[in-house]
Amino acid sequence: MSTRTYKTLTLAAEIAVPVAILALWQVWTAAADSPKFPKLSTILVEFQHLWLFSEFGTHVVPSLERIGLGFAIAVVAGVALGIPLGLSRRARVLAMPHIEWWRAMPPPALLPISIVLLHSIGNTQKVAFIAFFCLFPILLNTIDGVRGIDPTMIDTARSYRVPRHGRIRRLVLPAALPQIAAGMRTSLSLAVIMMVLSEYFSSTSGVGYVLLISKNTFQLAPMWAAILLIGLLGYLLNLLFLLAERRVLAWHRGWRAATPQ
Repeated sequence: MSTRTYKTLTLAAEIAVPVAILALWQVWTAAADSPKFPKLSTILVEFQHLWLFSEFGTHVVPSLERIGLGFAIAVVAGVALGIPLGLSRRARVLAMPHIEWWRAMPPPALLPISIVLLHSIGNTQKVAFIAFFCLFPILLNTIDGVRGIDPTMIDTARSYRVPRHGRIRRLVLPAALPQIAAGMRTSLSLAVIMMVLSEYFSSTSGVGYVLLISKNTFQLAPMWAAILLIGLLGYLLNLLFLLAERRVLAWHRGWRAATPQ
């Protein structure tokens, strides 16, 4: 089977599977006629009414802003902390117990604390909440990526008296970048989850807020439309990230293809 044929079949499968699931949803809900599970056609009509584009600026844009800001803060903090921790064994030994303790903390347990500490349920609290929990996949992947660098390369750069910032910029960061990107992809999906959670419990706008109001008022079609929107946001953000990663890490794929296995 040629590569082009394989890619075509893979793309066809990626499209056919969700279409088949949606078709089955429509057939099953039409036959069941249950108020808890509206027909797909009803959900799509509600989706169009709510999100294209009646409530887009009111609820979707704030949610996207919170995801973007929280994710960006997590990336900067994760890389900035992960590189020195990856390079220093002593710092890593001291920091890892604290990292693992906070990483294991369930997000709902810290949501009330974030509201109390930041004295608000505004954007600052939500962005901080998203950034905090998105930090750990990036931080841990950065540490592992830096630790995986051949020490001989770092010693060679040091022997040639390359400044520390030069070693980090030209050697450490590029070598760890593929693993950092893997952590960023995990954190991006986590950002969507944290956005919904923070808006669900403490907000007056956003997709999570619409989901909460729809549930409390037993408006099931808007509730399912909000769930559909959340899934689409996660899918599209992941797709955009993969496209950016493919361009940024094109050198890495070329290097792996050229390296004998």
